[in-house]
Amino acid sequence: MSQFKRLFVMLGPQMRHTPALQRAAALAESNGALLDINVFVDDVDTFGLMSDSRERERLLSDNRQWLADEAEQLANAGLDVSTELLLTRDPLGSVLERVERLGCDLLIKDVQHEPVLKRLLVTPLDWQLLKDSPVAVHLVSDIRLPLPRQIAAAVDLNSHGAGEHLDEQVIHCAHALALQCNAELHLLHVCDAAKTHIADFGAGTVTMPGFDGNLRTAQRAAFNRLGDHHQIPLERRHFLEGPAIKAIAQFVGHSRADVIVMGSHRHDALQTFLGGTTAHVLEHPLCNVLAIKAVR
Repeated sequence: MSQFKRLFVMLGPQMRHTPALQRAAALAESNGALLDINVFVDDVDTFGLMSDSRERERLLSDNRQWLADEAEQLANAGLDVSTELLLTRDPLGSVLERVERLGCDLLIKDVQHEPVLKRLLVTPLDWQLLKDSPVAVHLVSDIRLPLPRQIAAAVDLNSHGAGEHLDEQVIHCAHALALQCNAELHLLHVCDAAKTHIADFGAGTVTMPGFDGNLRTAQRAAFNRLGDHHQIPLERRHFLEGPAIKAIAQFVGHSRADVIVMGSHRHDALQTFLGGTTAHVLEHPLCNVLAIKAVR
């Protein structure tokens, strides 16, 4: 049984039966979770598109009607559904306030692929959600089936402290989701020796003779201990090497993985290994990420 009991779906005014909504409806149906469907209309009139009050009201009216029709169809299918339409100048603040107020435990949204130049100037909303959301965030780019059939838990293998604890949370969440969806559970780790710093020697990223090999051996041993502990078959363990973002993107492209479950620290999600990697992995067009918040 999944730990997710109330699902918050965030949609834009032109979105209808998107991958995120399909995934959310399938998850709610599989375990009886409450489903909150929310359409956010950005009221910032950057290009004068909302200056015509009649056009604005038409847009809002169309979305109210669609939400009512969608709620009726889903309710007829046996789902417990609520809907809300919001005109706001602060989509991030509005969604976070509603998630907390409603007591939702999973935020589901379609991935919004932003041009590189725009990402340099403005932090993408998806990245902000990964950093600031108080609950798990499922960002959906593409789905083969409404329910995932292969779920990969991506672990950091931090040998102690918060990283180790977060790895356990990631595996626990991936395992619960796999049971709910009758999906395969896989374990994934990327060994990137180039990112390892020898801080004690003040050497920065200087590599000592044999260091790469020792690091690889130690991490592989830790990875297999983790796999053994959680009884994950050898053929479902994936120990990758190289830059994390590239390695995970290649794994997604060549595997049948439907969801990559990763960790994210609430306050430093874009600085930690898993936080920064999670944000950038989203750029892969086929990657669906479930980011788990660190809980002490």
